[in-house]
Amino acid sequence: MNEVVKAMLERRSIRKFTPEMPKKEDLEQIIEAGLYAASARGEQDAIIVAITDPAVRSRLSKDNARIWGMEGVDPFYGAPAILVVLARKDWPNRVYDGSLAMGNMMLAAHSLGLGSIWIHRAKQEFEEEEWQNFLKDLGVEGEWEGIGHCAVGYIDGEVPKPATRKANRVYWAE
Repeated sequence: MNEVVKAMLERRSIRKFTPEMPKKEDLEQIIEAGLYAASARGEQDAIIVAITDPAVRSRLSKDNARIWGMEGVDPFYGAPAILVVLARKDWPNRVYDGSLAMGNMMLAAHSLGLGSIWIHRAKQEFEEEEWQNFLKDLGVEGEWEGIGHCAVGYIDGEVPKPATRKANRVYWAE
C-alpha cells in the first residue's frame, strides 16, 4: 500500500500525551507540511503560530477551556506543542485552506511517530483582544480568524483503534 494512503488510514486523534516536547526539527517538518497544503488560487493564506512556551500554552489552554465552558480541563490533552492555524478574515476560502493545512500537519505528525488532535475554539480565542495583541506582539499584522489548534506530542499509551466506517457513503456516477 502507498505510504501516504497508509498514513491516512492509520492516523488517529490522540487524547493523551506525555509532557515531553517534540524535537524542534519534527515540529518544523510538521509546520512545513501545513504550509504546503493546497490553497484556493494558490494564495497560501493560512499562517501557523507555533506555541511551545509552557506559559503561553497554559494561558491558551485556560482560555480555550473557558470558551468551551469546561474550566479546569486541559482541552489539549496534555500535548506540549500547539500549532495554531489562522487565516485572513477577509479571505472567503479561509476555513477550507486552513482545514487543509490542519490535515497536512496531522498526517505529518503521524508520519514522524507523533500524535496529534484538532482542537476547536481558535476562532473565538483570536477574536479576543488578548490574543489579537499576542499576534501583534509576534509581528502578525491584519485581521485573522483562528481555524484550529493542532495539538502535537508524544503519545502516552496505545493508539486508538479505528472506528468502524459507516456504510453507504460513496455514490458512483459512471
